[in-house]
Amino acid sequence: MEREVLMKRTVRNIEQLPTLRVKEVNDFVESILQKSNDAVITEGLQQLSSSSSCFDFLSHDPDIYSITDLKVRY
Repeated sequence: MEREVLMKRTVRNIEQLPTLRVKEVNDFVESILQKSNDAVITEGLQQLSSSSSCFDFLSHDPDIYSITDLKVRY
């Protein structure tokens, strides 16, 4: 089904609903949009942090402890 046809059909169906139900539909659509926006933001942040060099210092951290420092070996 094409998007345009689906949109028209949805609008026709919503127009038949009482006001309270229309508010519920609106709330539902807004929550879907918010989740979509949150997913886009999260993905962008993940890409930004993975391409950033701000945590490079962690990979160059010297080993200050060794196996001989262990008191109990498991």
